[in-house]
Amino acid sequence: MIYPIVKYGDPVLDKPAAAVTVFDAELKKLIEDMFESMYAAHGVGLAAPQIGIAKRIAVIDCSFKEDPTARMVIINPEIINKEGRQTHSEGCLSLPDFRENVTRAMKCTVRAQDVEGKWSETGGEELLARALQHETDHLNGKLFISHVSALKRDLIKRKIRKLQKLGEW
Repeated sequence: MIYPIVKYGDPVLDKPAAAVTVFDAELKKLIEDMFESMYAAHGVGLAAPQIGIAKRIAVIDCSFKEDPTARMVIINPEIINKEGRQTHSEGCLSLPDFRENVTRAMKCTVRAQDVEGKWSETGGEELLARALQHETDHLNGKLFISHVSALKRDLIKRKIRKLQKLGEW
């Protein structure tokens, strides 16, 4: 099932998501639906709040279906290590058509659970590090625009308000 992507302005995006405590068939189905929704929206990452579900679940595939082993599920993730810096253009499925340069860690390690509830540490560099940080931010109620200057953030918010008035958001 493909879920519609929740856009900026929806309160579910502003609040920390609840921890996942039940690891069952329903969770596995939700995760498959999240991958399907992410691919349909042409994203490389998707957090559950972005489809209106306030749970600490995110899916990532930086290969965008090219490499099945690149599919990653992080449940209840916590960032445990960050190294270096990178600045690149970043976007978000919940802020379609907006991109800004964001500085994040070059390497990132998260401790998270898998679909069975087993804890492990996983990490990555460059785009994967960026995706891990971006999706974990979502689960903490934070969007990428919180990492840009107040001026740029205000410009984006103003454009979105204009689009809302026109019924295009």
